[in-house]
Amino acid sequence: VNAMVTAFDSAVAKKPAGITVWGFDPSLQYSIDSAIEQGIPVVTFCGDVAGSKRLTYVGSSQYDLGFEGGKLYAESVGGKGKVAILTLPGNPQFEERQRGFEEAFALYPEIAVVGYGDTKADTVVAISAAKDLINRNPELTGFVCTDSTGAIGASTALQELGKVGQIDILGMDRNSDILQMIKEGTITASIVQNDVSMTYWAMLTLITANYVDMGLTSDNAAAKAIASPLTIYTSVNLATAENADYYLKANELYATNPFNHFGFRHNYWGYFAY
Repeated sequence: VNAMVTAFDSAVAKKPAGITVWGFDPSLQYSIDSAIEQGIPVVTFCGDVAGSKRLTYVGSSQYDLGFEGGKLYAESVGGKGKVAILTLPGNPQFEERQRGFEEAFALYPEIAVVGYGDTKADTVVAISAAKDLINRNPELTGFVCTDSTGAIGASTALQELGKVGQIDILGMDRNSDILQMIKEGTITASIVQNDVSMTYWAMLTLITANYVDMGLTSDNAAAKAIASPLTIYTSVNLATAENADYYLKANELYATNPFNHFGFRHNYWGYFAY
């Protein structure tokens, strides 16, 4: 997070026409607000920074990722089972996904959440957390994960314990390793965020803020009138064995091209500046 804040502040110092940033952590708020005060519009994507002065959030409803994904999982297992949630406690983005899962499962009386594991966004930690949950819950039927490391950790744990096919795994995101494991049958399915759409609409929002006069009033700045959308929610999809190849082919394009197909340069620390 410290490195992400430093990278963002470096972008602000270059005085770009706009910045879009993955709102991963509340620690970004001061930097985002500082950019806004300097007249640099900021759009968050994928995760939001609540309470900041950002222009727009573009991305998934974190709650809906868990709620819609949880319902899809519940239907796929016939509305029955004992599940564990692998997540990142203390981070608002992942806590909202967890809440979505919990409230989805509450609609199914025969589904029970029997445990929680902290992945710390680290695969090795996630493997250990998954094994611990399996050992403490011999009747466990499934893992649902709020981040990609959860699915990788759970899958590895099942392979090492010889339980592949005995416990379902619902992952998160479309990493190529997750997609390959879906094809192989070690991961059941994965919730896919529309990240391509997020970055497209985030950049379009910044371009609009710079070059389009949204005439809500005769002078929006003087009237302190906000004409830009506060939130743009993108779609929630599901990767399964039937469609994983389509996602994998798209990932191959991104892996071989330093620019995505909209032509925007991506920085490792999760921001775009133009």
